[in-house]
Amino acid sequence: MSTISIAQPIGVRQRWIDRINSSGHEKALWIYMAIVLAHWMEHIVQAFQVWVLDMPRPESLGILGMVFPWLVKSETMHFTYAVLMFVGLVLLRPGFQGSARTWWTISLAIQGWHLVEHSVLQTQAIIGQNLFSSPVPSSLLQVWIPRVELHLIYNGAVFLPMVIAMWLHTRPNQAVAGELQCTCAHP
Repeated sequence: MSTISIAQPIGVRQRWIDRINSSGHEKALWIYMAIVLAHWMEHIVQAFQVWVLDMPRPESLGILGMVFPWLVKSETMHFTYAVLMFVGLVLLRPGFQGSARTWWTISLAIQGWHLVEHSVLQTQAIIGQNLFSSPVPSSLLQVWIPRVELHLIYNGAVFLPMVIAMWLHTRPNQAVAGELQCTCAHP
């Protein structure tokens, strides 16, 4: 009679993490980057709506908001995306080496703060009590920087070191190239 080992699910999970940071790293990075770029497109469209089309900010909801306004007005969607971004950065980090890993870690740290901000917003939405006597949930830095601009800054601050990390990762020097376990390096 066979027994089920408690460690078995952890082993399966570890093999999956090992795979996405070795043979599956390039594909995982492409998928992750597609999600990140789709999110960027939402923010760019929203900024276009605000600054070019001169739409009122509450009506400038990006592409998804034109179809699902209730979804975009929900803090849950934004919080979920912030969590997914953070988790993706954590899961894909082991595949990076050298200075690429440093830049990826910088992106992860900034996204960690971005996640704190979205946690503050989500908490306000859940308990129904907003900070700073605001009529809507407000993040900590939103006191000084309007939300549209703040999220462009956050996303840019996360994206730039991520792109630098990917550039360095796909073009490693000889010392780092020997440490890589993935197929991401390109001549």
